Amino acid sequence: MLALLTALLVAVPVAASERYALIVSGANGEASYAEQYGQWRQSAVTALLEKLAFDDSKILTLFDGGDAGHASTAAGVRRAIDAVRAKMRADDVLLILLLGHGSFDGTEAKFNLVGPDLSSAEWAALLKPLPGQVIAVNTTAASFPFLEHLAAPRRVVITATDSVAQRFDTVFPQYFVRALTDSNADLDKNGRVSVWEAFAAASMGVRRYYTQRGQLATERALIDDNGDGIGREAGGEGNDGSVSSRLYLDPDVPGAAPTDEELLILLQKRAALQIDVDELKQRRQLMTPDEYAKEFERLMIALATVSRDIRRKQKT
Repeated sequence: MLALLTALLVAVPVAASERYALIVSGANGEASYAEQYGQWRQSAVTALLEKLAFDDSKILTLFDGGDAGHASTAAGVRRAIDAVRAKMRADDVLLILLLGHGSFDGTEAKFNLVGPDLSSAEWAALLKPLPGQVIAVNTTAASFPFLEHLAAPRRVVITATDSVAQRFDTVFPQYFVRALTDSNADLDKNGRVSVWEAFAAASMGVRRYYTQRGQLATERALIDDNGDGIGREAGGEGNDGSVSSRLYLDPDVPGAAPTDEELLILLQKRAALQIDVDELKQRRQLMTPDEYAKEFERLMIALATVSRDIRRKQKT
């Protein structure tokens, strides 16, 4: 009897986890936004299909101007999440990408849809019954409260801002969508871009965007993957990053090198310091020579230290 049971278990293959995606571009507002949101949405779909090998039937898109089955309304969002929940298993993964406008009325943060909006608390209630791993990325302004409300076990939450006061239109979605399949985002060079690496690359891209324009950054992205709702910036301190650095959107690669989380953190710190140097050069004319020299020396020492630690880690 035991031999028969063992044979049956061996004969039945373990089902691979499924990957789902829900991409929602909300209300356009001004007509000028329609083209931009459309480009981001299509770029995300193309990346999922062509580079990350998603099944077309498992990608759901909702947008302003879509037909009854694709309209980015509150009802459309509920139907889409219900459809995924009906199929999703505990080992499956769902990416939710929100593109568009966000708002905060002093009490609630909302993602702006066609018609009534959904608040961060309402989104949390919708996601709660989902059995699998959820990656929720809100790329809009004033998205910060989504971090606290959506944080939960087996949940990665990314917001484009770290404050409700950041109500300007964001550039984070442009860099996040690009990072999903950008080999330069693969910091540890294991041939895959993890969710953490995509977040870090997008964050660095945003910083560089403002630095190159000589502007003060109006958005700082946060990530939470341990469920405490606190989050951290890509170059900041915090307890998040372990789960997302081992989480990928592409199919599992047999024999792929494991993620070295310590090395990944060091590489990310070096990238952040290099952008700090760029920002310092932009501010040079606003500083005294002594102030500039002191800060430049500090950054160079920090860069040398982290580069040394990276070399040591790579040797071991």
